[in-house]
Amino acid sequence: MINADSAQVYRDLRLVSARPGAVEEARAPHRLYGYRDGADSCSAAEWAADARAAIDEAHAAGRLPILVGGTGLYIRTLIEGIAPVPEIDPAVRAAARALPVGEAHAALAREDREAAARIRPSDTTRIARALEVVRSTGRTLKAWQAEKHGGIGDLVALSPLIVLPPRDWLHARCDARLETIFSDDGIEEVRLLLARHLPALAPVMRAIGVREIAAFLHGELTREAALAAGRTATRQYAKRQFTWFRRQPPGGWPRFDEALEGEGFARALALLCPSP
Repeated sequence: MINADSAQVYRDLRLVSARPGAVEEARAPHRLYGYRDGADSCSAAEWAADARAAIDEAHAAGRLPILVGGTGLYIRTLIEGIAPVPEIDPAVRAAARALPVGEAHAALAREDREAAARIRPSDTTRIARALEVVRSTGRTLKAWQAEKHGGIGDLVALSPLIVLPPRDWLHARCDARLETIFSDDGIEEVRLLLARHLPALAPVMRAIGVREIAAFLHGELTREAALAAGRTATRQYAKRQFTWFRRQPPGGWPRFDEALEGEGFARALALLCPSP
């Protein structure tokens, strides 16, 4: 099993990111789970390089590598390759990321109108990235992305499966997960992370659950209000993932819309690994 979830790469967040537990990990080799320190931000390009190495390792051992996770950017980068964007001038990057999101989006609208129209005005990370690229290189991010290379899509046989389960089933599982995240162990996990005083924009600090528990620990929200905020954030994220996985992957990739339990799980497994 090879992780393709951007939060599960960080060792700081086992409970909050819903990483597999020890019993699950004992059933099969697991790679790229909790292998990065929270202070070491993992880009899509870095993850894709690590995933290629893990896939090669599995093939060399005669094993079938199975990628599991819902970070679409990671998966797309691995399959399609990466744009050869030069190193960004540190001063340009710092200036772009220091801007309040509203100002950054307005600046992007002036300097890369197409990107500003494409990116949600509240998407701090993508706005800053598009802005720093056009300012540092003089070319838009989309122009660079037209030159992608290094993808493995043409080198391996893919057997994809996009899981889009019923919303009520998914929401019930999301709510159950939030209860686990807000357990004593989950709260302690976030407490230890906060004690490291990492930058607020570090990816590990933006994982769902971290901000909400932090607000509870700082006395800004009651536990119940923080839990409710976490549920709302989780459902909003799930909705965005549904939209992305419906529209972005190739139309020929099979979509599975049943609950992943009982016979539904068996049918999903049969689609993923059909009998010869």
